[in-house]
Amino acid sequence: MSARTTVAGVILAGGLARRMSNRDKGLILYHGRPLVCYAIDALAGAASEIIISANRNLEQYRLFGPPVVQDQTAGFDGPLAGILTALLHTRAEILVVLPCDSPLVKPEHVRKLLAARADHDADVAAAHDGERLHPVFLALKTALKDSLQNYLASGERRIDRWLEQHQLALADFSATPDIFVNLNTMADLNALEAQSAR
Repeated sequence: MSARTTVAGVILAGGLARRMSNRDKGLILYHGRPLVCYAIDALAGAASEIIISANRNLEQYRLFGPPVVQDQTAGFDGPLAGILTALLHTRAEILVVLPCDSPLVKPEHVRKLLAARADHDADVAAAHDGERLHPVFLALKTALKDSLQNYLASGERRIDRWLEQHQLALADFSATPDIFVNLNTMADLNALEAQSAR
C-alpha cells in the first residue's frame, strides 16, 4: 500500500443485540471500558479517520469523539447497511470494518487486514482464522460503494454473498483465532473478562 493511500475505519455498532436483551453492545463495559473503545483503539493505529455506525444512543456514542452515522434505512438491516453508510461518509480510498464487540483486536491485526488487501490489490480482504471466514472484519476499496448500494437495493442482506461478487483476499489469522471471540451474550462477556483477568 502506498503512502498516499488513505484509510478510514468504521465500527459497526448498529445492531439490535437480541441475545444481549437488546442492550446496545458497544456501550456495554468490558474491564470497565465500553466495548466501542477497544475498536477505536484498534483503528487509531491504522486509520486516519474513524466512523461509528450506530442506530441508537447516538449522543452517547458521540461522546467518544469520532463522527456517528446512522443507516440509510430504519430497519436495522445488518452489517452491510452500516458499511454502506460509512462508504457514503468518507473520501478515503480504503475502508476497514470492525464490529464493536471484539475487544481483543489490536492495531497490528488491522494492519494485517490492510496488508492482505494491498498485497493482492484485491477489492476486499476478509479475516480468516484457518477454519472459517469472519466477514465483518474487512478492508475494502471504497469504490465498491455503488456495488453495495445496488446489492442492498435488490433486497439482499447476506454479507458473504456480496463478498463473493468481488476479488477477495483472505487475511490469515490462523495463529490468533481467539481474537474473534464472539460476545453475543452477557455470559460470553463475563467469561472473557474472567479468562483475561487470570
